[in-house]
Amino acid sequence: MSNSKLRSRRRNSPTRTEETQQVEKTKNSNKALPAFATLSVADVVGLVKRHPAPFAFLMCLLFFMGVEYTIPMVPSASQPLDLGFLMTRPLHAVLVDSPNLNSVLAALNTVFVAMQSTYILWCLLVEGRPRATIAALFMFTCRGILGTSTQLPLPDGFLGSGMDFPVGNVSFFLFYSGHVAGSMIASLDMRRMERYKMAWGFDILNVLQAVRLLASRGHYTIDLATGLGAGFLFDTFAGWYLDSKNKQKIGYTTIVKEPLFCQCNGKLQQIQQTVAAA
Repeated sequence: MSNSKLRSRRRNSPTRTEETQQVEKTKNSNKALPAFATLSVADVVGLVKRHPAPFAFLMCLLFFMGVEYTIPMVPSASQPLDLGFLMTRPLHAVLVDSPNLNSVLAALNTVFVAMQSTYILWCLLVEGRPRATIAALFMFTCRGILGTSTQLPLPDGFLGSGMDFPVGNVSFFLFYSGHVAGSMIASLDMRRMERYKMAWGFDILNVLQAVRLLASRGHYTIDLATGLGAGFLFDTFAGWYLDSKNKQKIGYTTIVKEPLFCQCNGKLQQIQQTVAAA
């Protein structure tokens, strides 16, 4: 008997037909059920093993729901409750007793802010890479809008200094911390350029800066945490912005796809000269 006849008999056998029908019935019944109804215990365990972070966030969600619905509210006439202030009480007491030490730390913090600014401007003006500068512009614009929209009360026990940035005991926005956000933008750029030692140095200085700002009551904890997130967010926005500009058409059908600002300008001039000559 030929192989083709054997194959046809196997296909048409009752056993195979019954199995096929059973599989089709199972598929149709699964389509009618919601997704969670088709999960077994083994499936759930597998999901937890494959995606541990979302399940950890789920546990945190449940925990903080319990905290939120049972925590005593702070009265409107009281100062905000800040865990960062509670943790830095001993250092705050030291700074209260030593105004000169407070000014020295403020001056050192101002030097660190100058380091951030110098690095970001160096990336733009010397290396021709605008991403960090664009991120900083996005970040400070958003900070200005939010700081103007909601002006938080100055923390109780604030220790100002004429050496702190901005120098001269001028007013400033509490929400959010431009010190922390600017440092994060610079650190992320250093990692992109594989300057890992510099990046780790900036991260350590950023942590010390945050501790000093809490101890001097210069920022609430939420200001520092949001500043950290803002650095990541606006660096990402700057990357998206540059990607969109690099894909835009200039002139007729010429596409400029060049990440460096200075080289983009140079290529644009070449394109304009070519179009004019044609």
